[in-house]
Amino acid sequence: MRRFIANGMTAVGLTRSGAPDSDLDIRACDLADANAVKPLVSELISTYGAPKIVVHNPAHLVIRAFLELTESDFLDSWRAMTLSAVLLGQSTLQPMVRGGGGSFLVSGATASLRGGANFAAFTAAKFALRGLTQSFAREFQPAGIHVAHIIMDGIIDTAQSRALHKMDPLKMMSPDDIAETFWQIAQQPKSVWSHEIDLRPHSEAF
Repeated sequence: MRRFIANGMTAVGLTRSGAPDSDLDIRACDLADANAVKPLVSELISTYGAPKIVVHNPAHLVIRAFLELTESDFLDSWRAMTLSAVLLGQSTLQPMVRGGGGSFLVSGATASLRGGANFAAFTAAKFALRGLTQSFAREFQPAGIHVAHIIMDGIIDTAQSRALHKMDPLKMMSPDDIAETFWQIAQQPKSVWSHEIDLRPHSEAF
């Protein structure tokens, strides 16, 4: 959000839990709940106008052996990462078209391209999200909306990730560098729009 604010934009974040201690405008909203998403987005559009950049950055990681997965594991993953994009898209894409265009950017992962052992629920949702994003692009890019799917193939450098993975931060993905890349993609000229790119640390095997 700070990267976009630095360029004079008004940025609003939506998360399930909110962030009351943040100096940023981050509001509590379950993006998988239509009764929560649509009224809040409508209110934001009434206040600020149609969004110029929408970033969908879902996270619901389930790591478990396939035979131990529950129905809830699959449904919760799908709701958090795929249904949320459906509801966000339905709330923002047409207003963006009416507002003259913009960018709808979606965060993917390694699991968007290949399934790994113990990642069945996560992979199924990320594969679905990738296909959904392609559908968005083919329907809305002719109307002036740049839809891009950004695959993040690596561990993002956060305090939680450092504690979990015990990795050298130099081998992790910098959140500031990710934000800069998202900003650059949103600024691409119409003659060279990227739909899908992958980001990874220089040390990451692929």
